[in-house]
Amino acid sequence: MKESHKRRSHPRGLDEMTPKQIVAALDKYVIGQLEAKKAVAIALRNRIRRQKLDSEMSEEIAPKNIIMIGPTGVGKTEIARRLARLANSPFLKVEATRFTEVGYVGRDVESMVRDLVEIAVEMVRMEKISEVEEKAELNAEERILDLLLPTMQGIPSEGGAEGDGELQQVERMREKLRKQLREGKLYNRMVELEVREHPVPPFSFQVFEGSNFEELQFNMRDLISGLMEGKAKKRRMRVDEAADYIIQEEEQKLVDMEQVSRIALDRVEQSGIIFLDEIDKIAGRESGHGPDVSREGVQRDILPIVEGTNVNTRYGMVRTDHILFIAAGAFHVTKPSDLIPEIQGRFPIRVEMDTLGEEDFVRILKEPQNALVKQYVALMSTEGVKLGFTEDALREISRLACVVNENTENIGARRLHTIMEALLEEISFKGAELRNRKVKIDAEFVRRKVGSIARDKDVSRYIL
Repeated sequence: MKESHKRRSHPRGLDEMTPKQIVAALDKYVIGQLEAKKAVAIALRNRIRRQKLDSEMSEEIAPKNIIMIGPTGVGKTEIARRLARLANSPFLKVEATRFTEVGYVGRDVESMVRDLVEIAVEMVRMEKISEVEEKAELNAEERILDLLLPTMQGIPSEGGAEGDGELQQVERMREKLRKQLREGKLYNRMVELEVREHPVPPFSFQVFEGSNFEELQFNMRDLISGLMEGKAKKRRMRVDEAADYIIQEEEQKLVDMEQVSRIALDRVEQSGIIFLDEIDKIAGRESGHGPDVSREGVQRDILPIVEGTNVNTRYGMVRTDHILFIAAGAFHVTKPSDLIPEIQGRFPIRVEMDTLGEEDFVRILKEPQNALVKQYVALMSTEGVKLGFTEDALREISRLACVVNENTENIGARRLHTIMEALLEEISFKGAELRNRKVKIDAEFVRRKVGSIARDKDVSRYIL
């Protein structure tokens, strides 16, 4: 069948990886921040250790939640995201500022657990699809052949030499069509397929978000999806389009969604990770009026989730006792001690992130597997443009990033993105129209393109 249906690969688990190996794996994507990497590696390894204990002891061991303290752009989110991919764990990044105290208009804190469950269900569903993908393709192939070769009408149901001969002729024709289908020679042929349409409802249904209303929301979602199930309708389409549609249908038939839900709930409970960003924005207990009332209220609402409670989701109840929470914040105005004592006690590990300097920026540009320079070189190579960066160009870019961070707001490594975009704007715009397909970027080129902008504080505030 089509090349788009390739077997999906999944990242290696952490069962056999030591904390040192976990740190080495994170080093491929995040430069520096050794202390933060060690903290998350130990937290993840402790999970594996807990799962090897007997059930009575493992229930007593709580996860060691982490607070990362540092400005934006130093790698807090990236460490958590890469760790989740490495562990093949359900991962959710959410801003603490999205939530409001119960009684206020906004999202209640339990919605983060529901969102994590949705992510886990989709993750497990895709894994199950990859397991049945080959069988689904074979089933789809048979259905496509049935459409191309109408059923054996006119063949006698009683055996006999004549009936057997015609049956063999149809089988030979079927195998011939199968070979042509696998070679892609029949993709442009038209077939008639019965499809189910999903009509758009003629009304707008809106549910206000809140603790009780969110529960109503996911129940109503199931109800409406059932009511709006489209009727079967015949459509003519190309064979390759029909193949995609039928493969999806067959995959859905072969995947047991009840089993997917059970596995997903267990995975959330045992290996889920919630990255709670901007936790410093809800810190503060000094004031008794205005938004600060809601700040402390949000902390008190988050506390049971971190502490361990049962949350009702559309797939069943979820216990949050062993979900790992990684909180992060700049803490420029507030400090971790401004959080309520109960929250502080639930985040025993605190890691202060290192400020990134010029040498770190140079390494970020060229060392990680997803390094910025590698990304731009790959993007431009699609149009036949060969970019080349000299060592002095990388150092100049890094120096200018540090200068702009010092003169304006310090946004860490994200400043490299803004400088690289300004630097390569003309090359990206012209692309394949460039006369010289080999472009060498040195320090002089960098100074000419963005040096003057970086030096002008007023201009750099708007451009870089």
